[in-house]
Amino acid sequence: MAIHVNLETKEFHLCNDKISYIFRVLEKSNQLEHLYYGKRIRHRASFRHLIEREIRPSCNLFEHDHTSSFEHIKQEYPSFGTTDYRQPAHMITDNIGSKVTNFCYESYKLIKGKPALENLPAVYTEAEAEADTLEITLYDSVLQASLILSYTIFRDRNVICRSARFHNTSGSPFFLDSAMSASVDLPDDQFEMIDLAGAWAREAHMEIRPLSPGIQSVYSSRGASSHAHNPFAAFKRFDTTEHTGDVYGFSLCYSGNFLAQAEVDTYGVSRIMMGINPFQFSWKLNPGETFQTPECIMVYTDEGLNGMSQTFHQLYRERLARGYWRDRARPILINNWEATYFDFNEEKILSIAETAQKLGIELFVLDDGWFGNRNDDTSSLGDWFANDQKLPGGIKGLSEKINLLGMKFGLWFEPEMVCKDTKLFKEHPDWIIATPGRMSSHGRNQFILDFSRDEVVQHIFKLMDEIIENAEISYIKWDMNRYMTEAYSTNLPIDQQGEVSHRYILGVYKLYEMLLAKYPKILFESCAGGGARFDPGLLYYAPQAWASDNTDAVERLKIQYGTSFVYPLSSIGSHVSTVPNHQVGRMTPLDTRANVAYFGTFGYELDITKLNDEEKEKVKQQTAFMKEHRDFIQKGNFHRILSPFDSNEVSWMVVANDKKKAIVGYYKILAKPNERYHRLKLTGLDPDKLYSIEGRNTQHYGDELMNVGILLSEDYTDRAQDYWQREKPSDFASCLFILTEA
Repeated sequence: MAIHVNLETKEFHLCNDKISYIFRVLEKSNQLEHLYYGKRIRHRASFRHLIEREIRPSCNLFEHDHTSSFEHIKQEYPSFGTTDYRQPAHMITDNIGSKVTNFCYESYKLIKGKPALENLPAVYTEAEAEADTLEITLYDSVLQASLILSYTIFRDRNVICRSARFHNTSGSPFFLDSAMSASVDLPDDQFEMIDLAGAWAREAHMEIRPLSPGIQSVYSSRGASSHAHNPFAAFKRFDTTEHTGDVYGFSLCYSGNFLAQAEVDTYGVSRIMMGINPFQFSWKLNPGETFQTPECIMVYTDEGLNGMSQTFHQLYRERLARGYWRDRARPILINNWEATYFDFNEEKILSIAETAQKLGIELFVLDDGWFGNRNDDTSSLGDWFANDQKLPGGIKGLSEKINLLGMKFGLWFEPEMVCKDTKLFKEHPDWIIATPGRMSSHGRNQFILDFSRDEVVQHIFKLMDEIIENAEISYIKWDMNRYMTEAYSTNLPIDQQGEVSHRYILGVYKLYEMLLAKYPKILFESCAGGGARFDPGLLYYAPQAWASDNTDAVERLKIQYGTSFVYPLSSIGSHVSTVPNHQVGRMTPLDTRANVAYFGTFGYELDITKLNDEEKEKVKQQTAFMKEHRDFIQKGNFHRILSPFDSNEVSWMVVANDKKKAIVGYYKILAKPNERYHRLKLTGLDPDKLYSIEGRNTQHYGDELMNVGILLSEDYTDRAQDYWQREKPSDFASCLFILTEA
């Protein structure tokens, strides 16, 4: 790992054994030109030979210089108004109303390790030797403002982290109207863009489209990263597969409004940008103040989509998630939501917990409905005190009883929301996000508390703290069930209303920090009506997230497959639920429901007391299986094999880091008559290791399993009677193949 600086030519080369990233300072304009990003290339004294300049019809910066147009120069952090007509990485309105900026190179700084970002989540290092950071300071002499671009390259990961911060050194304020975290000008447009799209109950569906001239983007303007689009985009070559080929991945460590955009210009250059969505954003930067953007994590690999995903998985599992639960096996839980919804009492809760404990479940989670007068979704959010009709002993009494069973206890909160029938709202009606004189829209009969106000965050902390401090709570499910509308804060002046959404998310992060500081051993799981805030920003505080309110095993194949493009299995909340499924009414086998849920944090969400003895025995076997394998599943290398988006068969697998063990999940959605022969080719194994397949009494070398595959059909030579008497295939079938080194 190195950051090479050529002071004579003002060139910068960030590299490790896997990647190179090269840019330079332009001689006349003193702005930054991007030269190369991709597979590692050998360092040399100068890379000036990578400069591309031809005379083209354009406006040029300097008289008699016909190659000084920014329209035809690949840049690091492009600006607006000086010959570049593409979308800029930043836009500022100064005190005369101009939006033209000219940030010129001033200096650089090398830092061992990786500095933290103030008040924002970010990837981190535990030792300085893990990474190097380059900070480039640019200055606009007219605006009298500094722009610091930060680049961190890791020693052993094909990762670069980028962010920007603006500092106002003038005597008057200006307005930051756009501030991307990163911008990269790739030299051509021969890419397909991959993003994760969807809606409530069908999150993280993979979308693929070729780049074309103009702008292609995914975004959120909802106040949260959203069900609709994840803050992620990848750009792969047309021949790139899951296992081979070039791909660039971009992931934003942020939980609010975002933009991920690719703009292809008339010469085929592709400008990739990611950051806070400029729509409805404006930040007043007063003299002496600094604005820090969120962090964009960039991954390049020539090992295909799986290679990209494994890089994100390892980084986010090891250097984004943090604290007590980062490296610990996650407890197997049971959540009462689909078992009872709002209709429960202490007796019912304890009966579920007692049965669950006998079947090997370790954690009971009490979901929505335990507080105020909450018997449906129309009331009580904000009245964070126990409903004594349902729970005579309160949360304290119930948690103690659950703990006496030998289980841990978890509790659901929705701290960002309030209902109008509550004491909180009646005392502080101005504490909701609402525009004066306008109607306030509701979502799920609730309104959003103005977390841009510190007194609101402090008050909610106090209410939650009173519950947590007086009970035996090991887990908190933090939910958020509506998007932001009428975004306005009565606490901010008129010219700062464009800051509401960003300040709100900073308030959410602050409340997480306060709770974690006091209760570092509580396991937080984030939730937002399912996966509406499944993003890197919240993984910094909550190492796991509820992937979707849809618990149907077949639907979960797509949701978990898509989510795995960026996020590790240790972060993906996955439960076994009842049948008929409550979202789609599908009847799937209990084995299949577990075989899907194993590839995540694993838990149950059903009335376990209603299972028959045979089903309870299966649950007991499932919990024992997960306890035996969970550490390996959640920390091994995950490989996607067959996609649910284009196949009736789905498969994925986890391989141990030493390649001595693997677990393969295989799922067949619909049964078919008189089927063709099937072979399942594996990946990621050691070709020279001999593997045993549990239950098959066979042994195979890794090269055979990866090139020939596992035969899914059987040899019935001289066994015709066995063939006709075999158990017929059914819909929604699945199986696991467990491989161990012989």
